[in-house]
Formats: sequence, C-alpha cells, structure tokens
Amino acid sequence: MLFKLFKKKKDDLEKDDHYLTLRIRETVQETSDTVTIYFDQPDPIMDYLPGQFLTIIVEINGKQERRAYSLSTSPFVDPFPGITVKRLEGGLVSNFINDTFVPGKRVTVMKPLGNFTADYHSHNKRKYGMFAGGSGITPIMGIIKSILINEPKSEVNLLYCSRSQDMIIFEKTLKELADKYPGRLNVTHNLTQPKAGWEGASGRLNHEKVSEFFANYFNHFAENQRFFVCGPEGMMETAQESLGRLDVKKEFIHSESFYLEKDENQEDDPIEGVINRPVKILLEGEEYSFDVGPSKTILEAGLDEGLNMPYSCQSGLCTACRGKLLSGTVEMEEDAGLSDNEIKAGYILCCSAKPTSAEVKIQID
Repeated sequence: MLFKLFKKKKDDLEKDDHYLTLRIRETVQETSDTVTIYFDQPDPIMDYLPGQFLTIIVEINGKQERRAYSLSTSPFVDPFPGITVKRLEGGLVSNFINDTFVPGKRVTVMKPLGNFTADYHSHNKRKYGMFAGGSGITPIMGIIKSILINEPKSEVNLLYCSRSQDMIIFEKTLKELADKYPGRLNVTHNLTQPKAGWEGASGRLNHEKVSEFFANYFNHFAENQRFFVCGPEGMMETAQESLGRLDVKKEFIHSESFYLEKDENQEDDPIEGVINRPVKILLEGEEYSFDVGPSKTILEAGLDEGLNMPYSCQSGLCTACRGKLLSGTVEMEEDAGLSDNEIKAGYILCCSAKPTSAEVKIQID
C-alpha cells in the first residue's frame, strides 16, 4: 500500500511543471565518501544558474524523502549537470544516494532553485574571495568555473577548509584549473586534521587566517570585490564576522547554508488560546482551504491535506516552498533563505510559517 501511494504521488510529480525526471549518466568517486552524479540533459534542456541546487526525491522504506543538493557544475562549461553528495553519519538520503545511484537510474527532482549565484559579464574586472568548508565547495565549484570562462579580467581566490588531504573534494580539478588559469585562480587549502608532512595551513579557521588570506589577495576592501561563503555553520560565521571586521560591506558577502537542524528538545510553541486557523492556498490555478493547527506549519498542514505543495529542505533555507502572502499575517520560525527585498515584497516560507491571524491567503507560483 505504501509503495502504491508513493507511486501515485511520483506520477503526479512527473506531470507537474515544477518537477523533472532525470537519467543518471555517470558517477564519479571524488573521495572515499563523496560522489558526483552527472545527469543526461532532458528534452527540453534543464536550465540552471551556477550555485543553484536540485531537490532529489526518492523512496526509502516506503516513504518519500526530499533533500536539496547543490549543482557542482557550470552550464557554461560542463555539458551535463551534476550534484556532488558526501556521506554523512546517519544521513538517510546522502548515504542512499552513494549506495544506490548508478548510471541508467531515473531520478525525480524539483527544477533548480536558489539565490546563491553570481552575475557574469566579460567586461567585469572583479576580485572574488571564496570561503568553502567540506562539501560547501559544491556550489562554489560551479561559480568558480563560470567566472573563469566568462570574465577573463577577473580573479578568483579560494580558501578551502577540509578535514584531511584525502578528504579534499575536487582536489585534482582545482589544481587543473589553477594551472590552466595561472594568476586568475589562487587556491589555499587549510586542513583541520592534517597528516604528517602537510606543509600548508592547518587548524580551524579563525580571524587570523581570514585576515592573512585577505591581506595576500585583497589588501583592502574595494567595490569590485565579491565574497562567497559556504560550509558548516561555525566556519561560515567565522568567515563572515572576520570579513566584517576587515571593513567588507555586508551586501558584498553572499552565503549559502546547507542545513539548519531544529533542537529535538525544543517544544512547539502553540498560539495561546487557538486550536487552528483557516488558510487559503492558490496553487496551480486552484484555490484550496484548510485549517492549520498551532503545532504545524502551513506546509505540514497542506501536505496532510494531500496538496502537491513544492518543498525541499523544510528548514527555511532553500526557498522551494516560497509563497506570497496576499492577506493575513504569519510568523516564520526561520527566514534565512529569503532576501530582505523578498520579505518586503510579502514573500514567506511555508515550511516555517504559522498563521497568526484569520483570512491568511497565499499565492504559490
């Protein structure tokens, strides 16, 4: 019964404009625990921007699971789009992908999403600073390739933090690119647990290391500089805070969070005296009405009603569940995925939003 239910939903997804079915073309083992999955381009081709992500939809033990993985390829360089997935201890989907994704397999995905991107122009003469940690290199890899091919006057400087040398994802590719673009791509590796004989930087990222990197390649902040930060939360906070102390303006720093785990001991905070609130959703040209209880988000309640609402991370980071609030008010537990302009325009994230008034109405594109 569970399989039939999932199959029906999967068939519905394949008919939805938000979703695609991709065929795996090739898998490449990057490190002992990380694999890149390349997909054949569908017809019509899947357009994407460097730095965006795909939401992978799989069935595990009879249950549909969704996870967002950054595209590590560049549409300007790579003929086939690809994601790079690292095994995680207890990682249900990441380990499933590493174990079962093989050439020929077909995978249902949401079309590319995400705002961790850059604009490119051949006339640009910029200096880019990239700070990556672990699998945070994946979206940055596509951005780096795109800059190098599209902006011959620009320079890219990467500080990449890994656990050990054998855990450096794309080590060979980065070296090949640095050799191909001498002076335009500078790569600094930092290992937290280096083996004997390592002569590069080591230890956790701190303000001193960021300052040294900045002094080597930037000297002082200028308006032609752009910074991209992606990796574990602590590493990202250190890089962003340090750049701020070096007078880099906040609007020139772009960041991408991979995940935000909710404290398992944190209890739901229901709205006092309220059992549920009515919500209307405009989705695919139809209007749906349902009640949202105080312990559920709008997305959770909609999925319980059987609505095919788009979603991915369910942590308020990826914006796959974005909708525009047409009336009423909501409270969001997390809005990190939205820009200030999107929030001002009335956009919300259904996965973290709870209604705080009657007559809540949301348009989902």
